[in-house]
Amino acid sequence: MDTSKMIARARATLLTPKTEWPIIAEEPETVGHLYSNYIIEMAAIPAVVQFLTYGLIGVRIPFGGYYRVGIVNALVSAVVTYALALIGVYIVALIVDALAPSFEGQRNRVQALKAVAYAYTATWVASILGIIPGIGIVAVLVGLIYAIYLLRLGLPATMKCPDSRAVAYTAVTLIVGIVVAIVLDYIGRRLFLGAGYGFGVPPPGYTGSFPH
Repeated sequence: MDTSKMIARARATLLTPKTEWPIIAEEPETVGHLYSNYIIEMAAIPAVVQFLTYGLIGVRIPFGGYYRVGIVNALVSAVVTYALALIGVYIVALIVDALAPSFEGQRNRVQALKAVAYAYTATWVASILGIIPGIGIVAVLVGLIYAIYLLRLGLPATMKCPDSRAVAYTAVTLIVGIVVAIVLDYIGRRLFLGAGYGFGVPPPGYTGSFPH
């Protein structure tokens, strides 16, 4: 796993997506390589932020100071959230792949995973802001909006759909991501008492467990 290359790719995806997506689309890849060299590290960012926020920094409760769930509980919740994030990315990619023909695109599971993973870069990076009290929700919204923009640019390059169908393809993918997030959040609640914004997205990448 080359961290410097991962950072360079994340930076280029966020800052110069129009030129980066064609490069991404042409790269020979495998599912395993995408996970081991990008997704595993990037998807860990929201989980680490969640652990720090709920285990160490604390969550601000209106008129009630700060609430912490404890180190052990925060760690377990973060691990569960992280595991579900890794699963969620792949599930959404499978659905994006299956939907390709409906939008005149070409089915390709690896390309679909590229589209989802690199679009999620925005939410994973934006989740870092969640460590600052009071702006976690803003980070979620900013990350989500930019992730949608990245996906809109990325689908024609990776899934070979006409540009005219990209907006509809993106909208359906967004709905799919939200549904997957809700389902995995439900599973997370059953696995651990923490509740979150989702597994790593409503397609967003920020995750967090609210204390009960």
